Amino acid sequence: MRTGAQALVESLEKAGTEVLFGYPGGTVLDIFNCLPEAKFQFVLGRHEQGSTHMADGYARATGKPGVCLVTSGPGATNTITGLATANVDGIPMVVITGQVGLSLIGTDAFQEADTTGIARGVSKHCFLVQSADEIPEVVAEAFYIATHGKPGPVVIDIPKNCQQALTAAQYPERVSLRAYHPESTATTAQLNKLAKLINEAKRPILYAGGGVIASGAAKDLAALAHRAQMPVTTTLMGLGSFDEHDALALGLSGMHGSAAANWSIHEADLIVALGVRFSDRVTAKLSEYAKKAKLVHVDCDPASINKNVHADLGIVADVKDVLTTVLSRIKQADHAEWLAHIAEWKRLKPMAYKPLHKEVIMPQSVIEAIDKATKGEAILVTDVGQHQMWAAQYFRHNRPRHFLSSGGMGTMGFGIPAAIGAAFARPDATIVAVCGDGGAQMTFEEVVVAVEHKLPVVFVVINNECLGMVRQWQELFYSKRYAGSILSPKGRCKNERLEDDLDYGYLPDFNKLAEAHGAKAYRVIDPAKLEATIKKAIASRRTSVVEVIVEPRANVYPMIPGGKSVSEMVFG
Repeated sequence: MRTGAQALVESLEKAGTEVLFGYPGGTVLDIFNCLPEAKFQFVLGRHEQGSTHMADGYARATGKPGVCLVTSGPGATNTITGLATANVDGIPMVVITGQVGLSLIGTDAFQEADTTGIARGVSKHCFLVQSADEIPEVVAEAFYIATHGKPGPVVIDIPKNCQQALTAAQYPERVSLRAYHPESTATTAQLNKLAKLINEAKRPILYAGGGVIASGAAKDLAALAHRAQMPVTTTLMGLGSFDEHDALALGLSGMHGSAAANWSIHEADLIVALGVRFSDRVTAKLSEYAKKAKLVHVDCDPASINKNVHADLGIVADVKDVLTTVLSRIKQADHAEWLAHIAEWKRLKPMAYKPLHKEVIMPQSVIEAIDKATKGEAILVTDVGQHQMWAAQYFRHNRPRHFLSSGGMGTMGFGIPAAIGAAFARPDATIVAVCGDGGAQMTFEEVVVAVEHKLPVVFVVINNECLGMVRQWQELFYSKRYAGSILSPKGRCKNERLEDDLDYGYLPDFNKLAEAHGAKAYRVIDPAKLEATIKKAIASRRTSVVEVIVEPRANVYPMIPGGKSVSEMVFG
């Protein structure tokens, strides 16, 4: 016999937990009382949202479930953004929340909240534990659900009295859920039809998403691409699933994707989509999307098939299983004419930018400097905004689980804590987080966690003195009315152009902020010192914050404006 809290810690150990991120509070003190004896490491975040993003970053870097523990009420509600972020992107997580005692539920007790009701819409599944005896089985089921089918976050809400009650229940040897059997395999007929479509296509494209990475199918994707001579484009979540140094690589597609990627999709006669959602950020004007192509959609989530676009062939199955099985049916192909067209598009409209001033650092060059300084081998973590798109465009992604970013939810504040989670997951790797001056302020308190644990993460803050993506949209679509987006005195909430002498202000001193948290601080203004400073920060093997003052008027191009088609792509 042991307490429910002890049974929980024991169950987490048996589920394979290596690191637990979280924050204590009254309804989880019984659990925290057991943590000193736990076989896994506990990491104290400085905010519950940050703790969930750490668990998320850990999961993205490893493929293993990230685990988080918080208290009831505000502790639980502070995890909602992290849950939603993981849920949309299909990231496996188990989030454990404390709850008031069963007898107090419904009485508006101190720090009571309907956690399962609140979290249901932003998680894969929610459990409300009713007794200590349920805890081992619920933990096993939570990890199973989080990792089988399309991955996602699962919430376990545990009342305080269930943590204190005694139980003899043991962790189950296997999990069998009567109503949940997500495994599905492609039929022989489907595989034969897929092979026939690929073998007969003249202008084929492989379109890879996060499902390729989640299923561990990057090598299988490359094998198919080379045998069938199919160019490969990716979603934001799919970056790293195909080496961008490869001649068949088209890079990112969609709103800020390369011209070659978007034009190839527009002109293709076959698109084989693997582990994607067909987000609006990729399809743009849906009625004009890939009208010339037959479309094959392979995904483990049946809800994704035919949800946004009609598939001529929909296959509900694991991406890796499909690729490994169909490869033997694919003939060695030669699409020289098609590849020549694509090569010409790459030549005509490469991913490029023009410096606005020789003395001012262009933000795109920051990403290029990181790529060069790390020889493309860093795990690159981003926040959300313009810098995220530049990181997608100008870093040469060459391996899976090395680009970690909030895709579907677009969560500002993700970058700093997610990079910390990745550093716990991959202590051997170089971790570089790229943030904007806006998003960095949302979760900067978590930098102290990296300092506390001596994590050599380099946080690069691209400071353009504004909320860049908001400012860009206001410039292009809202008559330059920069309401709430300019973080300097001039132009603040006024209908006027950004000025050449834009003053620095209304921002914290990131150097002093970094030093106050115990991190090494750098500031770069001179373009000639950019790469050397980044190299110095990485070589220091200390938690470092590198603030780079960049051109504030730089925009992200190419761009397909919202609701427009590929033919209306803007190049700046």
